[in-house]
Amino acid sequence: MNEILHTTHPDSILIIDFGSQVTQLIARRVREAGVYCEIVPFQLADEGFARMQPKGVIFSGGPDSVTREGSPRAPQAVFESGVPILAICYGQQTLCTQIGGSVEGGHHREFGRADVEILKSSPLFEGFWEVGKKYPVWMSHGDRVTRLPEGFEVIGTSPNAPFAISVDEKRRYYTTMFHPEVVHTPDGAKLLSNFVHKIVGLKSDWSMAAYRAEMVQKIRDQVGSGKVICALSGGVDSSVAALLIHEAIGDQLTCILVDHGLMRMNEAADVVAMFREHYNLSLKLVDASDRFISQLEGEADPETKRKTIGRLFIEVFEEEAKKIGGADFLAQGTLYPDVIESVSFSGGPSVTIKSHHNVGGLPERMNMQLVEPLRELFKDEVRVLGRELGLPDSFIGRHPFPGPGLAIRCPGGITREKLDILRQADAIYLDEIRKAGLYDTIWQAFAVLLPVQTVGVMGDGRTYEFVCALRAVTSVDGMTADFYPYDMDFLGKTATRIINEVKGINRVVYDVTSKPPGTIEWE
Repeated sequence: MNEILHTTHPDSILIIDFGSQVTQLIARRVREAGVYCEIVPFQLADEGFARMQPKGVIFSGGPDSVTREGSPRAPQAVFESGVPILAICYGQQTLCTQIGGSVEGGHHREFGRADVEILKSSPLFEGFWEVGKKYPVWMSHGDRVTRLPEGFEVIGTSPNAPFAISVDEKRRYYTTMFHPEVVHTPDGAKLLSNFVHKIVGLKSDWSMAAYRAEMVQKIRDQVGSGKVICALSGGVDSSVAALLIHEAIGDQLTCILVDHGLMRMNEAADVVAMFREHYNLSLKLVDASDRFISQLEGEADPETKRKTIGRLFIEVFEEEAKKIGGADFLAQGTLYPDVIESVSFSGGPSVTIKSHHNVGGLPERMNMQLVEPLRELFKDEVRVLGRELGLPDSFIGRHPFPGPGLAIRCPGGITREKLDILRQADAIYLDEIRKAGLYDTIWQAFAVLLPVQTVGVMGDGRTYEFVCALRAVTSVDGMTADFYPYDMDFLGKTATRIINEVKGINRVVYDVTSKPPGTIEWE
């Protein structure tokens, strides 16, 4: 009985995902324009279109070729509905193929920067692109349209994409061979804004205040008089979810903070103090550290770690629900990227990436429904909602800390000793970041205890101890990230403190890899 809580937005955009790694960026740009949107994989697009009844539809790009038999297609219902369509890259190709055009494959590769020459004016780029001029865009295609459907005309062209922008103004079908959602197309956000505002006709009226009011009512409607237990981890996501649910149903909510022994230094005590002192909600701290660590100790396989943690969480919540006389719902801070990935075109990488998190639902034996009031929001949107709910900036700005905690930052076999070493190193690292005034500039920073020991000399003695890696990234929504460019003075000072103060570490390295969409942190 794992019913999913959906909101309904009368003025919305549906994004049909054909597998592009940057589909999420389309949603980001649309929401930045103040319009609500959702992404659905093409396999579920019929259901999504019927449920949402959107005012406009965007087709994403994708890695497939429309010339391949069985390649992805858009639902016929979208074309029959009469709603405006913006089709991007693969989206342009499948739209043209489905309504009478032709696509040729394999001979016209174009990846990277290109210049599009504007041949005719259009509301799609009204106000920023002029006829007769060229503008930079980002291309990423191997096929191209060779014959347009009846009613279309070319209004923009590039050297390798003669139909770079082609439109049917009468049916309000707009197609681009380039990707307007990426930053490499400088005016792409304006183009997407024009589509939702000038062409679809939607207002910029989707806000966190409106979302808050709507979601409070949805929670009340879903829960009724039932009891809810909330998995409170102390992170921003679960904390915002807890406060929102508490606003909706008050004492029907019981929050449970499970100390699984994989938390950061003083994490459990700090979270309990903040919530009990500042918020009048029921919070129970469960010390399950021995239980978790005893079953994880010595385990090196990362997926086994995650599944073990997920299973133990469920067991603890089942036991705690019985202690309060039963619960009808389990609340958690699932975010939109989790949902997107769990049903994505590529087969659901989140099923693996989020295997500690019940993205796909709960075991049937629990006989509970999930309450996930944040499942339509990106990370930065959750922070905005947190401010709406009165959470202090110092808490809203906390770096993300995934559910498996230190388990995924301790590759290789887990032991209590290694966790203690890592916890100390992580605390020193964050302390130095705060002292340097960098904490709010960095999106996420953490230490990792590598499963590697090296010989070193400290004083007059030889050591054989672990290597500690430091990671720090900048990001907006967590979908992509780039490493933070520390100066060497900071790294030297931090490394010296860790080596001097943490027995068990004799070497520190800094990780300078970036994070493309969908990658895992360290496993």
